[in-house]
Amino acid sequence: MLGPARSRKKRAGRRDDSPAETETAQPIADSSPVLSWAEVNRTHRIRNGVYQREGRLISLLTDFGRINPCYPDRQSESGDQVYYTGAGRRGDQYLNPPNRALLAAIESGHRVPLFNKLATGRWQHMGYWRVTAGRQLYNEEEQRMLWLFTLERAKDGHSR
Repeated sequence: MLGPARSRKKRAGRRDDSPAETETAQPIADSSPVLSWAEVNRTHRIRNGVYQREGRLISLLTDFGRINPCYPDRQSESGDQVYYTGAGRRGDQYLNPPNRALLAAIESGHRVPLFNKLATGRWQHMGYWRVTAGRQLYNEEEQRMLWLFTLERAKDGHSR
């Protein structure tokens, strides 16, 4: 999941098309233990960010754009929402199977685990989330069409 090289200044800039609510690229600190990839892989069976089977969303990965700036995910200041960039590293993102699964999850309303990559081999389980909205928009910084999904923390977000 390596993205194009970006300058520090450009990566730190706020997206013009991001939601109006105050947001942060850094996730809110959590007391959850640091997990290995082997532990994450028990749930998230692939290396891509969106794990789906037969059109049903199973789990999500993020790094909040720190490692892969082509996926500029953001978390709201309250920590209850994540603005999640759809699948597709280069060019315009389209309704590929992962993005269709994210859209279908809006209708089903089921919760999925979200894992945050802290560093190589170090992951944080951020609880369970529901996809509540999705839209395709033009991102000036990336100069391409991206799918942006809103995830909301499930009320029972930290339980299995």
